[in-house]
Amino acid sequence: MPGALAVLVVALLAAGCATTQEPARTFPAASIGPSTTVSPAVNQTRAALVAALAAHQLVLADTQAPVRPVESPLLATAPRAVYQVVLAKDPTRGFIVVYEFPDSSTAVLAAAEEQHYLETGPGRIQSPEGSVQVLRQVGATLVFYDWLPGAAQDPAAPEIQQALETVGVGFPVGG
Repeated sequence: MPGALAVLVVALLAAGCATTQEPARTFPAASIGPSTTVSPAVNQTRAALVAALAAHQLVLADTQAPVRPVESPLLATAPRAVYQVVLAKDPTRGFIVVYEFPDSSTAVLAAAEEQHYLETGPGRIQSPEGSVQVLRQVGATLVFYDWLPGAAQDPAAPEIQQALETVGVGFPVGG
């Protein structure tokens, strides 16, 4: 009988540790890649990016790379699509993240929060000194591109920034 009681106590303790709730997520689900359908707003933004980059003879590709740039809280929790500009001499760079929000007002709020985050406190120290961030709003989406001119290995890298600065409305970061 004492052995059965011990088994019962262990079973009850194990059941008490179990939970039916999912663990809390720190970040949203994985980034949208080619195998996932994106919303019409993200598709429109992607089309604008393709056109702007094409004017500089740059190609935008879908990617499954786990990209997580410096993000304020609103960006960190927003649905996102990750794309990459093809850079022959620097294939590990050129990532562009498109964040989607419920409406353009929320996108503007998120852009302002990201601007502030990148210019002060934790956001400022998460990027190497000399990094350049491009933050653009296109409707209900935000486009984010981060690069370090001093570390660029492909001569086309500066043209990504130039192309992106023609898309949507800009939110300057830094001085």
